[in-house]
Amino acid sequence: MRAENDRLFDKQKFVNDYIVNDLRRKAIVVLVSHVFAFGAARFVAGQAVSAQHVLTIAEAVDLALNQASKFKTAQINERIAAEDIKQARAAYLPKVAVQPNYIYNSPSLGGGNPRPPSFIGANAITEYQGLVTASGEIDSSGKLSATLRRNQALLAAARAGSEVARRDLIQAVNDAYFNLELSVAKRRGAETNLAAAQEFENNTKLNVDAGEVAPVDLVRARLQTAARQDELEQAKAEETVNADALRFLIGYDFSRPVAVTDLLTQTPVNGEIDRYTETTISTRPEFAQFEAERRAAEQDVKIARADRRPQLTYSTSTGFVSDSLSPVRLKNHLGVQITVGVSIPIFDAGATRSRETQARLKLQQGEIERELAARQFRNDFFAAKAQAESAAIRIKQIGATIVDAEQNLNASLARYKAGEAGIIEVTDAQNLLVTQRQALYKAIFDYQSARAHLLRAIGQ
Repeated sequence: MRAENDRLFDKQKFVNDYIVNDLRRKAIVVLVSHVFAFGAARFVAGQAVSAQHVLTIAEAVDLALNQASKFKTAQINERIAAEDIKQARAAYLPKVAVQPNYIYNSPSLGGGNPRPPSFIGANAITEYQGLVTASGEIDSSGKLSATLRRNQALLAAARAGSEVARRDLIQAVNDAYFNLELSVAKRRGAETNLAAAQEFENNTKLNVDAGEVAPVDLVRARLQTAARQDELEQAKAEETVNADALRFLIGYDFSRPVAVTDLLTQTPVNGEIDRYTETTISTRPEFAQFEAERRAAEQDVKIARADRRPQLTYSTSTGFVSDSLSPVRLKNHLGVQITVGVSIPIFDAGATRSRETQARLKLQQGEIERELAARQFRNDFFAAKAQAESAAIRIKQIGATIVDAEQNLNASLARYKAGEAGIIEVTDAQNLLVTQRQALYKAIFDYQSARAHLLRAIGQ
């Protein structure tokens, strides 16, 4: 009887082992099929991206520089400042005008023979004037020369401002480009996480059908899949937003696809950050702009002071003033008139002194802004350098952990095939590898972003 029971137990055990091994073989087949399908999908996606033109960061910058932007506005301001110089130089030259006039005065109503014109200031009853007049100012107060020098300084400030706007635009393009690269990496990682979650859910369902695990495990697997789907949707939305931000800068239509390079191709160069020193901060165009604005403010002080000094004016007229257009009469009334005048300021209720004080205060304000900017630039330099150095260290450390994560995944797959581990160990290993890869993308993004800000801080 005991022998019969042992025989029946061995038979039942053989049947159970066969069923379990059969389910495990099915699970392995499902796992391999999902991995193959996911790999095929990634390959097809890679082929689609490769067929699409990949926009480099240099191409993005070139496109952005040709779009409507603050840089374009700054260039127009530069041209406006150049026109101010032309006007200041023209103020030294005489203004020439032709003044033909016809004047009729009624005869005097008081009588007389011959009857004179009715107004004392009139030369005749009918008067013809044909004059060519040249008038202008003699820069006795120094106002004209100060105005010219001020406009020249403002032109230099506008040119420096154009360069500042250009570099700010390049920085904005760099930030948008790197943000898109990072969001693409996050989206790919979310796709991998979702595939792993779906794979775990399918294998859990097989185990529930075989009665090996409780139904609550399938509920947990579904919740994990739902969480991964939400993660993927958020990553897609972030990628869309960052892609639109780049399209806005480079002038692409919002429906036009845009593909960027892979962050893994932009690893740091050894010793690259050490070449950047704070001594080059002084080469930033902002300092040239501050200096030009200081010179302009000094000339504003001189202009306000010149308003309290005497100013000479002149006027030269040649032509005729005649009571008839007959040649004889015109010849008798041809001539030249020269007038030289002087304007001496006496009282203006302190308006010119107020303008001079105002110009001096603006000069002090510019000095304070320059000092604050210099401190801010140094702070930006050291902050960007620290971030770049930290990111470079993280890239090296994460690079080593990725190798460990890949070995861990291979070991988990081998243990699963041998029946020594569950599917959850495999999915955890896959998720860990994806997490490490995302951390590597984030570290490369932080390095490239910090490097771009570092170059901006030193004026490059």
